[in-house]
Amino acid sequence: MSRTSRAVRRELPAAPDGVPAAPDGAPAAPGGVPAVLARARALVLPEIRRRVEGLSPEVRRVAAYHLGFVDAVGRPVPGGSGKAVRPALVVLSAEAAGADAGVALPGAVAVELVHNFSLLHDDVMDGDDERRHRPTAWALFGVGPAIIAGDALLALAMQGLLDAPDGPRRRAASDLLGATLGMIAGQGEDLAFAERLDVSVEDCVTMSAHKTGALLACAASIGAVLAGAPGEIVEALSSFGMHLGLAFQAIDDVLGIWGRAAVTGKPAASDLREHKKSLPVAFALSTPGPARDRLAKLMSNGHVEGDALASAARLVERSGARERCLAVAERELALALRSIDGPWIEAAARAELEELARFVTAREF
Repeated sequence: MSRTSRAVRRELPAAPDGVPAAPDGAPAAPGGVPAVLARARALVLPEIRRRVEGLSPEVRRVAAYHLGFVDAVGRPVPGGSGKAVRPALVVLSAEAAGADAGVALPGAVAVELVHNFSLLHDDVMDGDDERRHRPTAWALFGVGPAIIAGDALLALAMQGLLDAPDGPRRRAASDLLGATLGMIAGQGEDLAFAERLDVSVEDCVTMSAHKTGALLACAASIGAVLAGAPGEIVEALSSFGMHLGLAFQAIDDVLGIWGRAAVTGKPAASDLREHKKSLPVAFALSTPGPARDRLAKLMSNGHVEGDALASAARLVERSGARERCLAVAERELALALRSIDGPWIEAAARAELEELARFVTAREF
């Protein structure tokens, strides 16, 4: 088995409630957690804290809670939420172009703020009342305050890039706005798919490219943009991020059906409950036969719960959809790594990008 295959293929043990489970804390890349994640957090979190402090008190408390800076009653807590994968990509993209990590700071902050804007809104739309094993912002403060906090983070992201509007920052802001519009388009497609049973695998991949790939492509290239890198470097890094996003989303879709709540922070088979046409479901619904017809019927009858939920998960499993999703992740990871296999990428940064890519596709975030 190839190194790429080992990064995404693993046994998925049975979970409670009759739903087959995804990996319980799948292993990190060789060597453990990539060091660049700690470097990115140390670079980005103080600046994000500073910017959030400038928000109005009502908006600040919701944003700070969501970001993990304070608890439910506003008491400061150490650290912050998230692994900082996107800021790490920004840092490495600057270093891949031969620049210092500090050049990447405006982009790293902006990308992380946009990511959290999307999470705040996604939690509202999906009705998720838990994220990272604690109540979501909307569940704690209400829908309106959560939406406004998300809007504020988006505004802070763009403000930070345009504070000093030189040529590279204007290009970076334009790229990030384009990625944000792509992400929003993908979320719209995801919502629309919930009402359809004719979503093809190609439809699903396109939606994933918008919803997940666009922001990761921007994160993986915006540092190089800020460094004033040549177009071929920016394009190679953008391609790396897009393919990494598709690999990540394929793994995330597997976890959305077979993931254990203790690992994902969401109920088992949450995507099936919500009628999401994720990649495994698209694969299963595109496989002709009685199992496909039974699955379509189950997913046409309101919320899928209890025995029906377990049956739906088994039908998707029997279609071979889980293995097909893992094969997509394997292929997209290989394409991501191939994108940066060239002399124009700094060798040390390339090695760290590869390590981070294997880490991202080997565990759930």
